[in-house]
Amino acid sequence: MNLSANWTYPTSIRFGAGRIAEIGDACAAAGLNKPLLITDRGLAQMDITKRTLALMDEAGLGSAIFAEVDPNPTDANVEEGVRFFRDGGFDGVIAFGGGSGLDLAKTVAFMAGQTRPLWDFEDIGDWWTRAAPDAIAPIVAVPTTAGTGSEVGRAGVITNSQSHEKKIIFHPKMLPAIVIADPELTVGMPKFITAGTGLDAFAHCVEAYSSPHYHPMSQGIALEGMRLVKDYLPRAYEDGSNLEARAHMMSAAAMGSTAFQKGLGAIHALSHPIGAIYHTHHGTTNAVCMPAVLKFNADAIRGVFDRAAAYLDIEGGFDGFCDFVDTFNASFAIPGTLTELGVKDPDVDALTDAALRDPSTGGNPVKMTKENTRALFEALL
Repeated sequence: MNLSANWTYPTSIRFGAGRIAEIGDACAAAGLNKPLLITDRGLAQMDITKRTLALMDEAGLGSAIFAEVDPNPTDANVEEGVRFFRDGGFDGVIAFGGGSGLDLAKTVAFMAGQTRPLWDFEDIGDWWTRAAPDAIAPIVAVPTTAGTGSEVGRAGVITNSQSHEKKIIFHPKMLPAIVIADPELTVGMPKFITAGTGLDAFAHCVEAYSSPHYHPMSQGIALEGMRLVKDYLPRAYEDGSNLEARAHMMSAAAMGSTAFQKGLGAIHALSHPIGAIYHTHHGTTNAVCMPAVLKFNADAIRGVFDRAAAYLDIEGGFDGFCDFVDTFNASFAIPGTLTELGVKDPDVDALTDAALRDPSTGGNPVKMTKENTRALFEALL
């Protein structure tokens, strides 16, 4: 199978091994003459980043980089990035990396021309209309993991450094103009990152598929995304150089992000405050939360997952799917509880309140209350 293609859904995507070589052409197509590459500290010194900066330089774009990005990016990171962007006179952003780098880069591009403070654009109601759309800098996105799918998303998740809450900043123009999805860039991922990011993509698909909202296009994308993760994450985990598996996982990540336009749910509502307070890996935290949330939602989702299990060649319908998730997690050495993940002596009431404030609660098929959400946390601990 030729795993190389140009797609225009949900944005312009150049998909295939080796296509990072097109970074200069992609920037030109997006109207970038002096872009700032934004990534995280860990990636900044890696060969894939140095090669990309060299390709930018060869194309006459310079080789400017900003890498002051925390694993869970904060408003302070945004402020520093915006200052760097403005002081350097840049005209666009290359968002390079995993979810943290991509979210921070997209938010910097969004905020670079705004005059109102960041939290005025939180994803509440129509707050996004407060932004000056013509002041949003264009974005070229280059994912280096296969998990969040932020490269095809219209939002960034940013932690409020005062309240330690993860907030979603949304605007339609945060969707990158062009994506380069090159599976060769993911080959060097360590096993635990391959697993955690891949299970993040799986959680996006599972929650989108579970959501009660009407969006049949997303429903179909979520179902096939689950299949790709089921079939190809074990192969990518066992052999990180397997480009076929890496390519299919990049597709699954983009599919999960596209699908959750239909909604997320309790998995993300629980994992967001945990990650903000305890700095756990987001995808791994989602994986830890998933078995308990599936049981929590059982009565509402049993029928649709009976059908999904048949499509996924999993015997036993919904119950078989739950057993599969347990086995799947264990095969990647995912902790069984939040305690094993490193969440020690938490303030369960504070976590519960934060989860109920998270916008993901609106997509959960069972209404989340203070009592049942607290019980979920206690079960996970």
